[in-house]
Amino acid sequence: MRKPIIAGNWKMHKTIKEALEFVNEVKDKVNSDKVEAVICAPFTLLKDLKEATKGTNIKIGAQNMHFEEKGAFTGEVSPLMLKEIDMDYVVIGHSERRQYFNETDETVNKKVLKALEVGIDPILCVGETLEQREAGKTKDVCKVQVEKALENVLKDDLAKVVVAYEPIWAIGTGKTATAEDANDVISYIREVIKGLYGELANEVRIQYGGSVKPSNVAEIMGQSDIDGALVGGASLASNDYLDLVNF
Repeated sequence: MRKPIIAGNWKMHKTIKEALEFVNEVKDKVNSDKVEAVICAPFTLLKDLKEATKGTNIKIGAQNMHFEEKGAFTGEVSPLMLKEIDMDYVVIGHSERRQYFNETDETVNKKVLKALEVGIDPILCVGETLEQREAGKTKDVCKVQVEKALENVLKDDLAKVVVAYEPIWAIGTGKTATAEDANDVISYIREVIKGLYGELANEVRIQYGGSVKPSNVAEIMGQSDIDGALVGGASLASNDYLDLVNF
């Protein structure tokens, strides 16, 4: 049985003070029997958040990392740095990274492999643009992204990978894929993974991301193949976050 995972992606939001206030408001109210709750925060907040959530049901993730362990990469953070502060998760290949920072399928793959190597579970993001969707290429795009991202991932590591299907046209736009459409694509993504790993694909948790909010999370989570949500703006307010993780 795959345990649902709801991850809030704070993107470039919150000071340390705001983050700690948020944690104090939610830390004792997450039903861990039902769901795995995650907060993916900016680098400056991670150490404080990890300490503030110690002994709680909330796990902490980074939003990106470099694939090299060290080196002359100004402005980057290495996987070993994240491991040193005991990160549980790292988001890899978010559409904003692909769009604004020229992240490619090749670099996404390198990051997935390195995260697994150092012991941080990757949240791998895949999804199509509006143009690709309108051209009927949604599944083709997702297939290529998934296959390239998982290249050389060991069978023993597969279940540590969380996949997030995030149609780019639905992120921060207020538009969402219907729950049924999202479930259809996620079912297809699982079939793609089955083509690579056989029945081990049934152990992989696949989230939906794209304007998920308290008002639609229950419908999304009620779908047969959707194992969670990667939530942006709606995860920033503590009451909304609790509504999401306790859907």
